[in-house]
Amino acid sequence: MKTLNNLKPGQSGVVQSITAEGALKRHFLDMGITKGVVVTMERIAPFGDPVAVRLRGYSLSLRRTEAKKIVLEEQA
Repeated sequence: MKTLNNLKPGQSGVVQSITAEGALKRHFLDMGITKGVVVTMERIAPFGDPVAVRLRGYSLSLRRTEAKKIVLEEQA
């Protein structure tokens, strides 16, 4: 299972599912992280947390623990 956390800067993936529940899942949906959306890893902070991703034309910062809850489709 590949998650958003596994991407390196410049790599992209398509959201397959969100494993978070409750308020965190609602928060992801409110930010536009939905199934089928293309997400690109922009950069990783010097100590590894947080990470900056780009989706739907804007940048978003996420904690590594949050990024692990976003499952990406496997690329062939």
